Amino acid sequence: MNKYFKMNNGIAIPAIGFGTWQTPDGDIAIQSVEQAIKVGYRHIDTAAIYGNEQSIGSGIKKSGSNRKDLFITSKVWNTERGYDKTLRAFDKTIKDLQLDYLDLYLIHWPATANQFENWERLNTETWKAMEKIYNTGKVHAIGVSNFQPHHLEALLNSATIVPAINQIEFHPGFMQEKCVKYCKEHNILVEAWSPLGTGRMLSNNLLKTIADKYQKSVAQLCIRWILQNGVLPLPKSISPDRIKENFEIFDFEISKEDMQTINNMEYCGGSGLDPDKISF
Repeated sequence: MNKYFKMNNGIAIPAIGFGTWQTPDGDIAIQSVEQAIKVGYRHIDTAAIYGNEQSIGSGIKKSGSNRKDLFITSKVWNTERGYDKTLRAFDKTIKDLQLDYLDLYLIHWPATANQFENWERLNTETWKAMEKIYNTGKVHAIGVSNFQPHHLEALLNSATIVPAINQIEFHPGFMQEKCVKYCKEHNILVEAWSPLGTGRMLSNNLLKTIADKYQKSVAQLCIRWILQNGVLPLPKSISPDRIKENFEIFDFEISKEDMQTINNMEYCGGSGLDPDKISF
């Protein structure tokens, strides 16, 4: 399996990313990023709201890796939507990460009708700022996160640049088929946050049985399954052993039959975070 996907602007993105949501700021975040890069991750995903960007930046520096060999993503938070606020938020993120540029910048959540009468305009203004940043060369790709097809449809009505990425919750038992289908039809690569269902997949008996067949862990099975569905997984851990294990998914292939079995799993393990109903 190829270790890279290609985004719609032609740029390669490493096929597995290292997630940092809920990673505590400080030494733990620094060490986790350093360890991830040491075992082979070249793609680090963070966000302003995680409150750990400074530590992520320190971990990147401590790793001693050449910046051009890494792919770094961050996201603009909901309170910073709109043109001017987004530009300022990006500048702060770059400063906190101690970087000259980002590889990918995302709108973290769409503005939606349950909170804003002018939700479409708000997303449009935020996206115009993203396009401006992209055109300056300070970010190599721009995208969105948690956008459903109707949010994307509204955005594409005014966008000059089609989002390269849509990062959504995706794991066994929660495949968001309609959203993934829409993204693939519009050449938008899907990334999977919570690829292990925030750990809830690890105790699933069906997944345990299938994983045993390949002599792999349930985590490895889930990550590999996501990749074979053409989606980019973003596993997260602060355990050095787990960080390493989660990256070791390129040496086996899940059969078509087992892929179908996992694809057919009933809803389970979802976070319940619906972008049209959130209040944050």
